[in-house]
Amino acid sequence: MTAPRAKCPTCGRPIEWSPANPWRPFCTERCKLIDLGAWLTERHAIPGDPLPDPDDSADGGDRDRGDRDRGERDHHDHRDDRTHRSDR
Repeated sequence: MTAPRAKCPTCGRPIEWSPANPWRPFCTERCKLIDLGAWLTERHAIPGDPLPDPDDSADGGDRDRGDRDRGERDHHDHRDDRTHRSDR
């Protein structure tokens, strides 16, 4: 049985849609990275209403801190706060 064929969304080259293609739906890693760059620079975007700019809020962008004042905990994952030191 032959694997299904598709077109690379970046360049349009036909590709084999199978586990043998590690970059699917792209034909190469280069096309995959070109697509990623388009999302990061917002050339690709999902349509919808624009999000409000947090700097435009009346209180300077700070969110209501009432939840924490009422005893609710901040659920920040502190594992991300670790600094990576090469001398350890």
